[in-house]
Amino acid sequence: MASELDDRPRSERTFLVVVDDTEEMRAALRYACLRARKTGGRVALLRVISSVEFQHFAAIGRLMKDEARAEAEELLQRLGGEVQQMSGELAAIFVRFGDPRDELLALIDQEPAISVLVLAAGTGADGPGPLISSLTGRSIGKLRIPLTIVPGNLTDRLIDALT
Repeated sequence: MASELDDRPRSERTFLVVVDDTEEMRAALRYACLRARKTGGRVALLRVISSVEFQHFAAIGRLMKDEARAEAEELLQRLGGEVQQMSGELAAIFVRFGDPRDELLALIDQEPAISVLVLAAGTGADGPGPLISSLTGRSIGKLRIPLTIVPGNLTDRLIDALT
């Protein structure tokens, strides 16, 4: 017996979500998963670890970097399970070290399947967040794909209705 997932259109569309520790990231993740499900696409997850943290003694820095990578991979595997449940597809997972904006732009340039970047805007007094501020400012011309900004305060019900 075929499921409804078998009948959806197939596409090469990949929705990229930057995984950080903000609450609004959940809104971007849900939106990307539901859009991927409806369009036959998939979701990619990117976790960028700041390399500034590893400027200590070489051996200690390597150990810290290895631990940070393991934690990032564990988080992405857990979120990957949620992605599969919501979108019906396995997530592509990327872990990078460096500046989040630079690593994001590099990944988009290196992975031609990535076709939409989905970010959620912060809802606090600090504004939408540093990545959105950067990408909608001087760095906008460096994107080769559309940027979808999801309001970070959207409820699951509102996101479901929008997708």
